[in-house]
Amino acid sequence: MSEWIVSVINQFGYAGLFLLMLLESVFPPIPSELIVPFAGFSAAQGDMNFLGVLVTTSLGSVAGTLPWYYAGRALGVERFRALADRFGRWLTVNADEIDKATGYFTRFGPIIVLVGRLAPIVRTLISVPAGLARMNLVAFLLSTAIGAGLWNLIMISAGYLVQEHYELVANYIDPLTIVVLAAAATAYVYRLVTWRPAARHVQ
Repeated sequence: MSEWIVSVINQFGYAGLFLLMLLESVFPPIPSELIVPFAGFSAAQGDMNFLGVLVTTSLGSVAGTLPWYYAGRALGVERFRALADRFGRWLTVNADEIDKATGYFTRFGPIIVLVGRLAPIVRTLISVPAGLARMNLVAFLLSTAIGAGLWNLIMISAGYLVQEHYELVANYIDPLTIVVLAAAATAYVYRLVTWRPAARHVQ
């Protein structure tokens, strides 16, 4: 995949970089840990501008969150609660917990989204609950832009510093991604075993 990413950026420049970051936000298997450091390396070589790379990658990241955000809004809390009533064990959530999570997003949505954008895997999925909670679009986009900008700044700077060894950045980030995935899998199994229906369904 790294060769394909490099070829897209080399061939299409900023437009290719924007498209790759948009796709990365929609499809988690496309790794920003390879895309952005290579763009940082290109900036170090003078082929791209550091600020231009930061703006382009951040705009692509923000644009890529919108499909998931609107998918969450289209589903809506009521439909999701109905799904939880039917398939709650497999979703590992019940209606009461959905209401509680929605309340957290209502109060702390921008902070949750901003921090979520800094975590592997989570940065893609965080858009769905934001949409479910019908988080204000402007607040969602602003917090997403700040979080994505911080993440991209770190990755660009790393690629800029290590230059032709930019792939080393992914080697350091990959273990963190594995830890996040392992933690998510463990949490899912735990929730699957300990799940209980909403209080209104308990007789």
